[in-house]
Amino acid sequence: MNLLFLSLVSAAALLAAAPDVATPTFNRDVMPIMQQHCQQCHRSGEIAPMPLTTYKETRPFAAAINEAATLRKMPPWYADPHYGHFTNDISLSSHDIAVLSAWAKNGAPEGDPKDLPPARQFTEGWNIQKPDKILQMPAPFHVPATGTIDYQYVLIPGKFDKDVWVQMVEVRPDNRAVLHHVIAFVRPPDSKWLAGIKPGVPYVPTKEESDMSDAEFLVGYAPGMPPDAFPPGRAKLIRAGSDIVFQMHYTTNGHPGTDQTKIGLVFANAADVKQRVLTLAATNDKFEIPAGDANYQAESEFEFGTDSRIVSLMPHMHLRGKDFEYKAVYPTGESQVLLRVPNYSFSWQLIYLPQGDIVVPKGTKIHCTAHFDNSANNPYNPDPTKRISWGDQSWDEMMIGFFDVAFDKNMDVKELFPPEKTEKADAAVPPKRDGSR
Repeated sequence: MNLLFLSLVSAAALLAAAPDVATPTFNRDVMPIMQQHCQQCHRSGEIAPMPLTTYKETRPFAAAINEAATLRKMPPWYADPHYGHFTNDISLSSHDIAVLSAWAKNGAPEGDPKDLPPARQFTEGWNIQKPDKILQMPAPFHVPATGTIDYQYVLIPGKFDKDVWVQMVEVRPDNRAVLHHVIAFVRPPDSKWLAGIKPGVPYVPTKEESDMSDAEFLVGYAPGMPPDAFPPGRAKLIRAGSDIVFQMHYTTNGHPGTDQTKIGLVFANAADVKQRVLTLAATNDKFEIPAGDANYQAESEFEFGTDSRIVSLMPHMHLRGKDFEYKAVYPTGESQVLLRVPNYSFSWQLIYLPQGDIVVPKGTKIHCTAHFDNSANNPYNPDPTKRISWGDQSWDEMMIGFFDVAFDKNMDVKELFPPEKTEKADAAVPPKRDGSR
């Protein structure tokens, strides 16, 4: 009886998910799904290996699309649906998956041209609107075919003669084949960070120059990361006289290459900005993962010094990263899971934007828990025989719980931190040149 009941339930679920038409067509049924869930990456010049903007482009991949959708490999989305709801959730509904499956299994027909919706419009070369200012490395960086490359820092004079508010900002890699990640930092006037750096010249800091406590995270790039686009009334601040520093992480791939990355900025009218956005992080850089450990746990924590609003979450680990959880621990002792990523993927550095601000009172702690798989069962593990600690390169590890907060634009940033910790208010950037957002 139980087996019969389960079979009936399963059959009902499949029927509920089935598409409304017996044979979906590309023009009527599939193209809207491609536009909403796929074309952000699957178009010319973007990260995906092939464009999916026309029937001719999409038809050869019908079977692969069916498999990727059915297994929920694509589009990439790793948040546990039981915890939190996110405005940028690009995962497919059961109905969408059923449509794609039926289309592929029925010969992937094109359909009536009259059913084709208007093409989705993108700003050529950008995922944000046309930038007001573009800052680019002044010369290409030459990446050798082999070897390990230290993080390279490139200072770009911003020539900001007044405070500016950044509504949107995006990194545009020039050569994704050799570029693992970029972080663009705002270096304020009179900063002593990278004292020896010269404008436009790639630079490797000394240990004495590694104090980034007065730098601020502007924007990052890693595979899968979207640009920052804040709603009206919110923006990041770049103070007059600041410079922008690119932190470049290059990896060799057996072929020499060059890269000349740039960022684009869209400014907001200062009078329209009510809240400033700042990137903070709960970081643990003291862990030691034993060789062969399949479930090593690391934790980190950040405490708020004032009432705050969390507007984004972004976990970061490397190739041994297994899962990641953000939990808010309130002053009352109660706690709430904000985000759980049960299957972390180093290949897709996703940002999770909550539906509605996560409002936390003063004294709330953001507690992050991560697990790492350093065993031979992890197919991405560079070397399960090694004990692993914090490090810059991908074969090292990191444990960072990034999050953006929004607060009154006139408030002193130090208020975000507990009073006894304001002298160490460096959580706006991760320690030790950690790099990857």
